[in-house]
Amino acid sequence: AIQLAKQLSDKRKKTAEQFTKKVKHELQFLNMPGIEFQVEQERVPLNSNGCDKIQFLISVNPGEPAKPIAKIASGGELSRIMLAIQTVLSAHDDLDTMIFDEVDAGVGGATAQAVGERLARLARDVQVLVVTHSPQVAACGNNHFKVEKSTAGNVTTTTVRELTKIEKSEEIARMLAGEVITDAARAAAKVLMKEKSA
Repeated sequence: AIQLAKQLSDKRKKTAEQFTKKVKHELQFLNMPGIEFQVEQERVPLNSNGCDKIQFLISVNPGEPAKPIAKIASGGELSRIMLAIQTVLSAHDDLDTMIFDEVDAGVGGATAQAVGERLARLARDVQVLVVTHSPQVAACGNNHFKVEKSTAGNVTTTTVRELTKIEKSEEIARMLAGEVITDAARAAAKVLMKEKSA
């Protein structure tokens, strides 16, 4: 058992080097070029998982030591790091569907656009369902579903319906402008949707 655990540990070390390079590449695409990502492999007493404890570390500022993700990553950073990891792992997982709930939290503008593009790329290989409040991310989707709640008396009903292309454009305009949809917001929505199809 000890020999098998050591073999497994060696394989983990080799795989971690490749994994780290791929995750760093994804993070650069997601507008995190200065982030340092590492896989820490610590030897522990033999157990049912082998003889390693694996932990992901990051350093978000040059010169700072890498620390566990959970201790230093902001919400937006954590969302993008998880997307980068999921993107790399999806090439090796036999998944049919991936679900992301507000993976774009804490990001906007060009970064949200990059997140949307990465999600669209993932959707070429697997079904990707995304819950988002970001118009940049929503514009990258092939299909758009709107979730609405209504209350009548003491009963609350949730409905989900697929939007037509025109309704999708109007919904993205609403996401950009708020309740009062302006012509400028409609024009911006059309630009976002054209960028997705380009």
